Amino acid sequence: MRRASWDEYFMDIAKVVSSRSTCSRKQVGAVIVRDRTILSTGYNGSIRGMPHCDEVGHMLESDHCVATIHAEQNAIIHAAKNGVAIDGSDLYVTASPCWSCFKSIANSGVRRVVYGEFYRDARIFEVAGRLGIELHHLPTDSQPNSAADSLG
Repeated sequence: MRRASWDEYFMDIAKVVSSRSTCSRKQVGAVIVRDRTILSTGYNGSIRGMPHCDEVGHMLESDHCVATIHAEQNAIIHAAKNGVAIDGSDLYVTASPCWSCFKSIANSGVRRVVYGEFYRDARIFEVAGRLGIELHHLPTDSQPNSAADSLG
């Protein structure tokens, strides 16, 4: 039996975290790791205390549900709320960060992002390169390689 790499191991955990998502349009999970230790997790879901969009309907803008907080943002927020420093960490996320999430990731000190499927915004590749943030596509069995592979 082949032993999973660390990247595969943490991405598998991100997939499990995504199962807690409260938005059926796209379930995303994120895990923040430093020195092979999980610091924080997050999944996309409604604002704490608000009803879930799966229960009351989606708030759509440009075919995108804006009622939820994205998985990456929730992982960063949970770390901050619990006093956990994430500077110099790696982020495992089941879908590549949107532009807004990427900006939060960059400012939080994350140095490496490992993502499953490509999601929407190729701007992250150029800016990540300029900032020295490594983006690594880790295809999964259920997610074929995408055109974004050649960008990152």
